[in-house]
Amino acid sequence: MQDSSRFDNVISRPPASGDIVPISAHPAEATSAVLHRQIRHDFPTIARGEGSYLVLDDGRRILDASGGAAVACIGHGDGRVADAAMEQMRSVAYCATIFYTNTACEELCRYLVDSTGGHMARAYIVCSGSEAMEAAMKLARQYYLEKAQPEPRRTRFIARNQSYHGITLGALAVGGHKTRRQLFEPLMPQNVTRVSPCFAYRGKTAHETDAAYVARLAAELDAEFQRVGPDTVCAFVAEPVVGAALGSVPSVPGYFKAVQAVCRKYGALLILDEVMCGMGRTGTVHAWQQEGVAPDIQTIGKCLGGGYQPIAGVLASHEIIDAFSKGTGAFIHGHTYQGHPVACAAALAVQRIVAEEDLLANVRTLAPILSGLLKQRLGDHPNVGDIRGRGFFWGIEFVQDKTTAQPFPAADHVAMEIAELGVAAADYAVAVYPGSGTVDGVSGDHVIISPPYNASRAEIHTIVDRVARLVEDYFAAKNAGGPVDAKL
Repeated sequence: MQDSSRFDNVISRPPASGDIVPISAHPAEATSAVLHRQIRHDFPTIARGEGSYLVLDDGRRILDASGGAAVACIGHGDGRVADAAMEQMRSVAYCATIFYTNTACEELCRYLVDSTGGHMARAYIVCSGSEAMEAAMKLARQYYLEKAQPEPRRTRFIARNQSYHGITLGALAVGGHKTRRQLFEPLMPQNVTRVSPCFAYRGKTAHETDAAYVARLAAELDAEFQRVGPDTVCAFVAEPVVGAALGSVPSVPGYFKAVQAVCRKYGALLILDEVMCGMGRTGTVHAWQQEGVAPDIQTIGKCLGGGYQPIAGVLASHEIIDAFSKGTGAFIHGHTYQGHPVACAAALAVQRIVAEEDLLANVRTLAPILSGLLKQRLGDHPNVGDIRGRGFFWGIEFVQDKTTAQPFPAADHVAMEIAELGVAAADYAVAVYPGSGTVDGVSGDHVIISPPYNASRAEIHTIVDRVARLVEDYFAAKNAGGPVDAKL
């Protein structure tokens, strides 16, 4: 079976005895010079992208129901974005930002700042979500040194269990996903502690109201501030809608107002990670715009550039920037390719398409149809524990026992097998995004459905039909104890 490491943010594992290898049965090391995420397998080659579809070099057309890792927000192969990138490349492809600025970066950052309704003051453009989180952490730390009355004791961060904020060491240290962390624990900073996630399906008790659940989580966060020393904490870090680690889990109403109040009480910052859930994915440009709060620092990524160029970013509030302006005036951080002109030009083209075609209105219109159809087709399935999400960002969690919400053993690799079967089998030809460790960082399986913002009503129906048949057939075979037929 194909290894999960071929998917962004998904854990690597060796193939188990008896696993299906649906894409290719011969080892990649015989033909490839690439250090793939799993070196024992050959990977299918994408020949081209056409809207909501990926066309493989063998002619198969895969309906990309997840946009990869919730990235392809306007679909594939949009010539307008390619033209914008090429025009910038012909003008100037690289900008050494220690000496110069460039128009594409200036225009993109102006758009991003303006999109926050006056809450944010500046944007910082990098190449990946992990880089964005590293920059956000350093920005938070330096902020406390730039203040008129510096607070050098603030060196700690509080985050949440079952979270994922990036794969570099600093970002991985903030994350709370056990399996992703375990090999590299000795290398990580030890200045991060964690509290419970806002995960109603598994964290909220049967007779608990939303308000009571929020109060309990806020009290837990408050207690953690007290335990580690309130004057040592730089920031609390969380995703408004948890992506890869939990499978599109939104917070319950009032949660972010409550945790922001705790941060304010102790003078700490609120960092919201919107690398996966932001830039329109939930129906508004920024997911926090639906929470009644504005963060002090925000990370953005995947749907910023829609996959057309590697790009991510950090947004900083006026309070943060004012401290720097009145202080040293310099952020002690930098990347060779920060503010890259071609990446910025491509991202700006993507954002203009989203705005000019009013694609977020399409997301808001079709989101109830997507969620309603998923629940209609799969809500009563005995191995579907929960269907949750917001906008065009929906997760399906799989369980061994629906009554007790008992997960499948981690060794079963349920989510990855479903994702692989979806791509390999002609009966489905649909790509979903798998995740594991949903319950405790080790056990638990989910897949994410995150179509492009310009998906049509008909495509939404097709996505749900293919995904539903995929899930039904997979569990029919698994529960019968027989092999899962790839039907190639």
